[in-house]
Amino acid sequence: MMSTAYQVIARKWRPQTFDDVVGQDHVVRTLKNAIARNRIAHAYLLVGPRGTGKTTTARIFAKALNCTGGPKADFDPQDPACLAIAEGSHLDVIEIDGASNNGVDQVRDLRDTVQYAPAQGKFKVYIIDEVHMLSTAAFNALLKTLEEPPEHVKFVFATTDPQKVLPTIVSRCQRFDLKPIPAPLIIERLKKIAAEEKINATDEALACIARMADGGMRDAQSIFDQMISFCGNDIGEPDVLDVYGLVSGEKIAALAAALAAGDHPKIIGIVDECDQSGRDLVRLLADLQALVREALIEAIGQGGRTDRLGGVQMTTEQLTRLLDGLREGEGAVKLGLAEKINFEVTLLKAVEASRARAIDSLIKELTSLAAEAPESAPAPENSEKKKT
Repeated sequence: MMSTAYQVIARKWRPQTFDDVVGQDHVVRTLKNAIARNRIAHAYLLVGPRGTGKTTTARIFAKALNCTGGPKADFDPQDPACLAIAEGSHLDVIEIDGASNNGVDQVRDLRDTVQYAPAQGKFKVYIIDEVHMLSTAAFNALLKTLEEPPEHVKFVFATTDPQKVLPTIVSRCQRFDLKPIPAPLIIERLKKIAAEEKINATDEALACIARMADGGMRDAQSIFDQMISFCGNDIGEPDVLDVYGLVSGEKIAALAAALAAGDHPKIIGIVDECDQSGRDLVRLLADLQALVREALIEAIGQGGRTDRLGGVQMTTEQLTRLLDGLREGEGAVKLGLAEKINFEVTLLKAVEASRARAIDSLIKELTSLAAEAPESAPAPENSEKKKT
């Protein structure tokens, strides 16, 4: 008996309907309304970071168009036509990799085949992934077909780099920008997967995975899959920290508090500890920036001050300078030869920058104090005046 092939979580739990898509409500709502109102455009451009659902949304849209009795947004995912699209065997849903089919000859072949009527469904749907990889000649060969395609043809383009797509192509498409998925939604989805897969994962562990994913659901699911292989059925925060070299939230908060207090020995001590335990200092710098940004937003909302970083009162100006100092050191930490030294220098420079005062703010403060001070009394006459 042949054993069933293992399927990774990212593929097994790929959304199959519009309702399964996480964090892209604005895109889902627009596409569902377009189908319901029979206002289906001939070309769509899906833009967004990796792992946010561009190709998945394109496939779901193709299912909605070519399902039995379609087009309809609330199709049955078990419909034979939808299953064929999910498996990649539907004759009228053609997925093309723009990176490996980027020449003008391939696009001319596509232009010739669009004229043929659909074989199974109502529409021929061309999904071109990483469309920005097409050459300029290939783009130009596609222009006329894209502007006036046959009624039975729909194009769905996906790209992570829309700046490289010709403006003449973009102007012929309806553009949708898929945004990074918020961490709470990623955690919620991972909890559902963990429950179905009978995996015990702590909330802290899932929060670490969501932090690493940077808004990409596919990345989060891949990391979760790897953690299952490493830990088995019980996943805790220390496991995720050790495998990926992350620093715990408590340690990040302690380092941010040391920066706010200007405690140089403590800063050096925490960096030494993180380096010796093999933590990723580049990732630590990014997490530190995120925490300082949160404090800055809080200060703006509270009238210009916050004690978010270790109870130390800081103004928006100080936090802005601290954040700017951390940002300026990114390149040196990522690309420099001595990562630890560059990281320490970046932190210490950021501390000094946060304690400096802008000359214009000093002038404004001195002017304000001068305006509030009482007028000085006239100087007394000199009693030692020479008698005339």
